[in-house]
Amino acid sequence: MSALPDPLKLAQSPTSRGRRWDHLELLERIDASGSISAAANAMGMSYKAAWQAVEAMNNLSEQPVVARQTGGKHGGGTTLTEYGRRVVAAYRRLEKERERVLSQLNRIMGDFDQYYQLIRRFDMQTSARNQFLGKVASVRTGPINAEVILDIGGGDQLAAVITHDSVDHLALEPGMEAYALVKAPWVILTTDDSLKTSARNRLCGTVVRCQEGAVNAEVIVELPGGKTVASIVTNDSIQSLGLKVGVRACALIKASHIILAVAA
Repeated sequence: MSALPDPLKLAQSPTSRGRRWDHLELLERIDASGSISAAANAMGMSYKAAWQAVEAMNNLSEQPVVARQTGGKHGGGTTLTEYGRRVVAAYRRLEKERERVLSQLNRIMGDFDQYYQLIRRFDMQTSARNQFLGKVASVRTGPINAEVILDIGGGDQLAAVITHDSVDHLALEPGMEAYALVKAPWVILTTDDSLKTSARNRLCGTVVRCQEGAVNAEVIVELPGGKTVASIVTNDSIQSLGLKVGVRACALIKASHIILAVAA
């Protein structure tokens, strides 16, 4: 049983009413309509919730499952990549096999469903807005902590500083898969490529969404490899940095602000 949910399960974000969206249906509707807005409307989702689900899946996939296209009412249409279509086909097939196996187990073990529901509770959910799946490139130990470099694809890496106990507990070693979790308020944005900071991680890309609220705003930066970084900044920061769709921006993340996790 995975300690973290798979990319598709993770994208089932609960709404304020506690409903869990069907990620697979969202992908299928995007493929059929070529529009994330149309897909969201058909499912009764908000446009923002749909994009959050897509971004979560892209960040946890080796390749993007959904790609943006230029133009359109909301700044561009959307389409499933060939990889995304294969994921949907494989997941539907797996779903059928899962139903068949569960049905057979229920016939063999009358109270199986009771224990199955308990097992499903072990799947961990997390509030971290940014979640990346990658491979450990290196583990370097120091006198107090260890630095772990995680390759998240697209030429981007994340450096995390964790304790030696955490390295041992997670059994981290080069080549193994691991998740990097980063809360959106921990991500600092800058539009100055020459700015020197103490932040160990610097991920640069293009702003693809910028939504202001009463005080704070959510900014989504898309990296060259198709993954995205979400940041929560003040509305004043939006204005002073000139952040808007199409602007190049860099996400700065301290190594100590990255939480690492692995599948059990």
